[in-house]
Amino acid sequence: MDAIKRHDATRPIPPSVAVLEGDDPTAAAIIAAAVEMMARHGYHGTSVRDIADAAKISPGALYHHFTSKHDLLVTILDRIMDALVQHTEDALFHADPAPAERLRAIVEQHVLAHTRGRRESLLGNTELRSLSPHARALIVSKRDAQQRMFDRVIHDGVSQGVFTTPHPKEAARMITTACTAVATWFRETGPQSPTEIATIYQQMALDTVGHRREER
Repeated sequence: MDAIKRHDATRPIPPSVAVLEGDDPTAAAIIAAAVEMMARHGYHGTSVRDIADAAKISPGALYHHFTSKHDLLVTILDRIMDALVQHTEDALFHADPAPAERLRAIVEQHVLAHTRGRRESLLGNTELRSLSPHARALIVSKRDAQQRMFDRVIHDGVSQGVFTTPHPKEAARMITTACTAVATWFRETGPQSPTEIATIYQQMALDTVGHRREER
């Protein structure tokens, strides 16, 4: 299939959360094009020429910024994981120390990240298999760091008698999996806003861990 059929040149490439402030404009265009094309056609179904054509550059210009299509995928996944972990760490730092509030804070960040970057989340969940062993280990280590924050918050809540689940580790994985899956069905057109969805998932997370509310 030729590039004209694979991408309508009259339709602009949507922005990507994997593009960082300060990126070279051409590199930013390449990343945004790669996210769009790979999310639509898969990593193996997208060629370097497809990405270059969507970014309106030559394949040679792409190789000036990225050594390969694989390098481009690694950059995208690495950046979105760094952002997710950083936002979650910041939320924990600023959260009320009560376990329930800490869980609310990190659930909100996880949900919001997967509504802001739906296509990037799709790549992270489907194209991990396309990475080299070294690159896969890097991304998995960052996923593990994100999961550990949920594990610790829920473990602390159980230790304090605030969360009553007998399966804290499994509950933590269930919560992160559910929050991540928001990316598969969320649509910017509604009917619920990202904040409304985050609020619903916060309550569902507290129900999952058996949050014991204080009587007044």
